Amino acid sequence: MTLSLLPLLDRLATARVACVGDVMLDRFVDGVVDRISPEAPIPVLSVRTEQAMLGGAGNVVRNLAALGAETCFVAVIGDDAAGREVIHLVGREPTVEPHLMVEPGRATTIKTRFIAGRQQLLRADRETVRPLGEDRAADLVSRTLSCLDDCRVLVLSDYGKGVLQPSTVADLISAARARGLTVMVDPKGRDFGRYAGADLLTPNRKELVEATGLPATTDEEVVAAARAVLDSVAVSAVLVTRSQDGMTLVPREGQVYHFSAEARAVIDVSGAGDTVIATIAAGLAAGVELPVACHLASIAAGLVVAKPGTATASANELAHAIRAVDALREDSKVATRAEAMQRVADWRAAGLAVGFTNGCFDLLHPGHVSLLAEARSACDRLVVGLNSDDSVKRLKGPERPIQTEHARAVVLASLSSVDLVVPFADDTPIDLITTLKPDVLVKGADYTVETVVGASDVIGWGGRVVLAGLVPGQSTTGIAQRLRNPTV
Repeated sequence: MTLSLLPLLDRLATARVACVGDVMLDRFVDGVVDRISPEAPIPVLSVRTEQAMLGGAGNVVRNLAALGAETCFVAVIGDDAAGREVIHLVGREPTVEPHLMVEPGRATTIKTRFIAGRQQLLRADRETVRPLGEDRAADLVSRTLSCLDDCRVLVLSDYGKGVLQPSTVADLISAARARGLTVMVDPKGRDFGRYAGADLLTPNRKELVEATGLPATTDEEVVAAARAVLDSVAVSAVLVTRSQDGMTLVPREGQVYHFSAEARAVIDVSGAGDTVIATIAAGLAAGVELPVACHLASIAAGLVVAKPGTATASANELAHAIRAVDALREDSKVATRAEAMQRVADWRAAGLAVGFTNGCFDLLHPGHVSLLAEARSACDRLVVGLNSDDSVKRLKGPERPIQTEHARAVVLASLSSVDLVVPFADDTPIDLITTLKPDVLVKGADYTVETVVGASDVIGWGGRVVLAGLVPGQSTTGIAQRLRNPTV
């Protein structure tokens, strides 16, 4: 079985995160429509249920609590019934330390969604959009600073209601960085420059387009737009949430990661971005590497969009979903390069040594089996780079391969010594090697270390090269010749 993310879940309960931003009250009015109003051409909703949930930054906090993480929550509410309901809902979360400040004259934001048969008919907003007064803004910064010494991550959840003004954001980021915290921002508006100094921005596709003026439909366009942000704003990485197309992580340095959408069904995307930033924050605060935390977040987001309302993904639900992903992975050891990058990142996060070997493996023979077994004994997980059909034809001649790429991959994947098979189209695996950065590189003893492709790279990043013993008289070329001419 390939590495599970399950062991990482217990670590999330050790996380402590500070969250600051625009808290809201999300109301969901659910009913049935069976007639049109005689007063106007609009549906009549017969109300059956009403439910209130924490929204905005409050939904980030709910998601952190669902994962077992502790949160110091700093926000501003109005002196009204909705504000008192926010206080009540936050008080129901035992792992949340609330710092809810009241600003007279400010209305607590309420978003009311009217729904019939899972179809949202209308959303009605009541809110105050204006900067905090100087005294209240100073109080917000002071309250946040009192939380930071016990936290490892600061989340700024900006919904553009006026709580996170540029000067406030700058003060919070500076204070958090001075204390060694990771700063994550769910941004709003066209000017991402106000978040300079943050470690990670998490815009959705629409927000990325508005901030850059660039298209963001394909993988390449999303990466280009994210790099435009990195070129203009002093942040370390951008994670773009892309709805049904998953998520893309673009760091200032290092490789790009594409995370596929894990949702089986999409019912309501409300608050999915809150789930993503909360899961990543909990992961980073627990010491999980960023790509692995993003993978967890993609699974969590798939859970919440399959639920109505601004939902959360609990640790138990996440564990169940991970088991389902693991079961699918076990049945499919053949992976694309992007999938292999994600799998290798998972293995590394668990402290496992990754080995790599490659070849055409046209007719699997005892020599191959011996090499793969010896390669697997030198590492914890073995990745096999498999030459594509066109690549084999260029290397071995027009009559090869004897077996198709798919057939060769299936046979390799059936071996217990092989953990992952990654086809590649180039004549050499150097790009795949430098992408996956294996700890151990294995080739047959008919090579020398100097002639092994990628050896200098692997040694350069602290890995090692292993030359596996050969089984005499075993070669695919020889077998192919004997098949064509049995007298040879």
